[in-house]
Amino acid sequence: MTDLNASERGAVTGTGVRSRPRAALPALCATQITSWGIVYYAFPVLNPQITAATGWPAGVTAAAFSAALLVSAVAGIRVGRIIDRHGPRTVMTTGSVIGVLSILIVALAPNLPVFIVGWLLAGLAMASTFYQPAFAALTRWWAPDHVRALTIVTLAGGLASTVFAPLTAALADHLSWRATYVVLALILAAVTIPAHALALKAPWPEPSISTTLHPAGGTDQVARTRPFWMLAVTLTLSAFTVSAAVIALVPLMTERGYTSTEAAWALGLGGAGQTLGRTLYATLARRTSPTTRTIALVALGAVTTAALALTPGPYALLVALSVVAGTVRGNLTLLQATAITDRWGTTHYGRLSGLLAAPTTTAAAIAPFAGAVVAAPLGGYPQLFVALAAVSAAACITAFKTSPTKVASSQS
Repeated sequence: MTDLNASERGAVTGTGVRSRPRAALPALCATQITSWGIVYYAFPVLNPQITAATGWPAGVTAAAFSAALLVSAVAGIRVGRIIDRHGPRTVMTTGSVIGVLSILIVALAPNLPVFIVGWLLAGLAMASTFYQPAFAALTRWWAPDHVRALTIVTLAGGLASTVFAPLTAALADHLSWRATYVVLALILAAVTIPAHALALKAPWPEPSISTTLHPAGGTDQVARTRPFWMLAVTLTLSAFTVSAAVIALVPLMTERGYTSTEAAWALGLGGAGQTLGRTLYATLARRTSPTTRTIALVALGAVTTAALALTPGPYALLVALSVVAGTVRGNLTLLQATAITDRWGTTHYGRLSGLLAAPTTTAAAIAPFAGAVVAAPLGGYPQLFVALAAVSAAACITAFKTSPTKVASSQS
């Protein structure tokens, strides 16, 4: 018998009706805000207080945080494979528990080695609860309308710093950094553990054969193809540029004589541009091919970075450029989220996106330090931005080689 309510519960695809858990999307929006806000954005707010209270070198505490990002990059490959086979519920719930434990270890660390261990454990939580597993869940459950779902969850994730940076600062005004982290860990536990455990219970659907474009050899064969490697190179170079430019924007502006407050406003408004950019991606995706929009967005990244390098003022123009650069960054986030599905379908999305995310996350972790190190030898931050624009230009060249040869589906 035909189910007349099927369209309300799932998407009709080449394999039939897919069950969409109604609570999954709002739950993932809430957990992305909370996980990013506490595990990621609280650290830059608290690090000055941490180093002042403990005497630990700021470079070492920052390196511990970067090490968490590197662990996340490596662990994300395995996490993606597990989600492909079993779905997101167990992985993301376990990741939430690990996240709470890691923040408590950081908060209660009696010495620097234990502090570092806490952050290495946090890297596992990042791999299991941040965008990549959420993207894998939404791509399988919402395909072929996954771009809309991905846009919504990234819009929510973009609010993480807006919500938790001020909250963390307010807590730190009244509590020690350790007590602040304990409070944040309790919030993390209260929001993310039950949300992941209860909202992600729907059956894990089989991937749609009609949307699978990869060769019969599966994920390993795709990962060895030239288009996949060129895509990885393109997005890695782009991620390096974006990460370095975001962190270097404030010193770029202060070097030109603007105040720290003015620089902070420019950076914050760039974040607003990022949210705006994500609202535009669905329209861009409908009107361009995957390779065309990859080239266009990476090229725009190079142009905006070069413009920031070559424009000393006035202040309003620099703010406008920061907003435009943020708009490009917002689109690049969704470009990476959809790059696998656009080219090779949904079958091995988790595994392939994990492989793709590993070098990009690594580049994003290394870039701020690399930028700070080379800025002085290059002659200053404007020169650094010129060099970063050149890196994006190189990524634009490799983007031309990211279009795979489609293999016809066995389903007529």
